[in-house]
Amino acid sequence: TSLALAALINRSIRGIYMFRALFYMPVVSSFVSVSLIWLWMYEPQFGLLNDMFELLGLPRLKWLRDVDTSMMSIIIMSVWKNMGLNMVIYLAGLQGIPPHLYEAAEIDGAGRLAQFRRITMPLLAPTTFFVVIVYFIGALQMFVQVWVMTGAGTDSLHTGGPVDSTLTVVVLLYHNAFEYLKMGYAAALSVVSFLIIAVITIINARVLNYDAGY
Repeated sequence: TSLALAALINRSIRGIYMFRALFYMPVVSSFVSVSLIWLWMYEPQFGLLNDMFELLGLPRLKWLRDVDTSMMSIIIMSVWKNMGLNMVIYLAGLQGIPPHLYEAAEIDGAGRLAQFRRITMPLLAPTTFFVVIVYFIGALQMFVQVWVMTGAGTDSLHTGGPVDSTLTVVVLLYHNAFEYLKMGYAAALSVVSFLIIAVITIINARVLNYDAGY
């Protein structure tokens, strides 16, 4: 989605900078304020999303109050908030591709789809590698949105939405370290998180060919 958005705004047309700023605006917004806004939108009875669903003839959902949809709801909000950041990263990658490669491909008769598969995607491999790693690390560190939208004010050790459906490693670490003072267990959790990130990074580095050559 971010790549498609970056490709759409990678044009020299009037007013394009305004659109770029609008798409990037959620990134610079506070996670707490964004979480509160989406919390209101997800409200089952009066929320904006359910009102839109009702207009379309779709059933109303419980969103954050349902085990089946609570984590999905938080993921949707997180993806929306960070989409602008990935858009800017991909936009920088697209603008770093030499234009003469596309000109040569057009002379050889390559269409837009062929140019995207044979030129854009391979040369964006380093950018994709960076985005995947940053997104994965961010997913493992997800805390604020879970705390604000599903866990604030709960006394349970496992605080993460209905029946721990939105429980994350950082939320579990926070409770053990700062509420129950189980520092050893919390430290072990942090070490395991680091090892998981390291392993996934190595796997991505081997799977993705991020050595781009022009």
